[in-house]
Amino acid sequence: MRLTARTVEIFLRGERVASHMRGSGNGHHTTINDHMPSSHRRYGDWTVERLLDEAGRLGPSVRMLCEMILSDRPHPEQGYRSCLGIVRLARAYGAIRVDAASLRALEIGARKYGAVKSILEKKLDADPLHRPRSAGEVSVDHPNIRGPKYYH
Repeated sequence: MRLTARTVEIFLRGERVASHMRGSGNGHHTTINDHMPSSHRRYGDWTVERLLDEAGRLGPSVRMLCEMILSDRPHPEQGYRSCLGIVRLARAYGAIRVDAASLRALEIGARKYGAVKSILEKKLDADPLHRPRSAGEVSVDHPNIRGPKYYH
């Protein structure tokens, strides 16, 4: 590999096999599709709008989670794989469950494909995060429980 101020060159057995211009400025990227592995090139067909439309078809929570994943990255394209993985989970679990799992992931601040998949595998999407108290349930009355007034 040879790096100059303006170019990046890749060599194999002494022969240059690839060369392209460097991005100007810190954190600027340049990408030539021919230099990418084929597994990465397929993401080039997607746009943020298309990805969010696909997520929105599954439900509002899936769309919101994908919006947040994409906005968390310096370049939205870096979040495509996570979002597409979440969208693909609907094949195995269905749109309703993926939307419920996405809502739970949003509530706990877990903005990752792995978190949504884990929620689905453990069937946590069926349990509300905060279960409301039923009319018959009372809070525990015990001398060791101080209550909220103790802390103010």
